[in-house]
Amino acid sequence: MTQEDISFTDLIASSIHDMKNSLNVQVSALEKIAAQCRARGDTPTFENLGHVIYQANRMNSNLIQLLSLYKLGKSIYPTDIAEHCIAEVIHEAILQNKSVMEFKGVGISVDCAPDCYWYIDRDLVEGVLVNALNNAYNYTQDKIRVAAAVENGMLELRVEDNGRGYPPSMLLKDGVSANKSINFLSGSTGLGFYFSSQVAGMHKNAGRQGSLTIENGGAFGGGCFVLTLP
Repeated sequence: MTQEDISFTDLIASSIHDMKNSLNVQVSALEKIAAQCRARGDTPTFENLGHVIYQANRMNSNLIQLLSLYKLGKSIYPTDIAEHCIAEVIHEAILQNKSVMEFKGVGISVDCAPDCYWYIDRDLVEGVLVNALNNAYNYTQDKIRVAAAVENGMLELRVEDNGRGYPPSMLLKDGVSANKSINFLSGSTGLGFYFSSQVAGMHKNAGRQGSLTIENGGAFGGGCFVLTLP
């Protein structure tokens, strides 16, 4: 491939990949420093680092989403829908957020039967759950619930928190937002929700396809991120 053959989007994707790798190194170093601060009882620094690590992890998640969307758009993403244990998928997503949840003192409960299996693209659905946990971290007071159950022949994955709930501009019904614009005050582009909606929509079976709903209520009366897959 010559330089003339490289498109702008290909160049951006390559740059995003490099940034993601660099960010992973920085997060790892910050987590080691935070652990040292905790060990010597430096609580203020430990808590401050927790916020920085959360933002770094959130940015890393965004970069992964951009790369996945790029590959999906180019039809080069190796989609792999197979039967997986949903409890294990939830566990892996929580593990990726474990350090930041500990910084804030957030407790996570899981409601999923150990024999719950479903056909999904594991990497993409895990990415959706990581994004949902990042959102819940931002809104919760101190509790997050991750639940999975089969309802009406569909797998329903829920991430709920005990915060004040999502603002009206962020609510989604079947992937359709009440406000699709970019919020320049908060810096929100809606990337996470868009990525999650795309992942939901690519899961299809027997004439039905997945959907994303963002609502308020649930077990804690706060925000609810609901991914439904056929």
